Amino acid sequence: MTKVLLSLHVLAAIIAIGPVTVAASMFPAVARRGDAPALRLLHRICVVYATIGVAVPVFGLATASSLGVLGDAWLLTSIALTLVAAVLLGLVILPRQKSVLGGTTAGLGMPTGVFNLLWATVVVLMIVRPGSTTGA
Repeated sequence: MTKVLLSLHVLAAIIAIGPVTVAASMFPAVARRGDAPALRLLHRICVVYATIGVAVPVFGLATASSLGVLGDAWLLTSIALTLVAAVLLGLVILPRQKSVLGGTTAGLGMPTGVFNLLWATVVVLMIVRPGSTTGA
């Protein structure tokens, strides 16, 4: 069962988080060009895939539970970084994107870069995790 949960966790991360990071990263440059239809599409991608992305920590916690690592420092750090990324996306990036769609300028480069850096850090922690039995 652990392999199934881990597979679902990784697939959910690739399918959901990947598109959000790419679309959010493209948004500031497209905003500078003023391409309204592309901005609406990128914002919609961010909203839809952020919603689907809720599956990532759900499958992740289930996987961690089945592996018995819920109290490990690398996992707790990953959970904290994931929470920060989710809050940043939900309370800063998506609202600012929406304000840009409404005609207001909003600084999106820095929060989007931080969001992507948080996810990159979580990925590294998931691969290199201290105490790993994979030999990595």
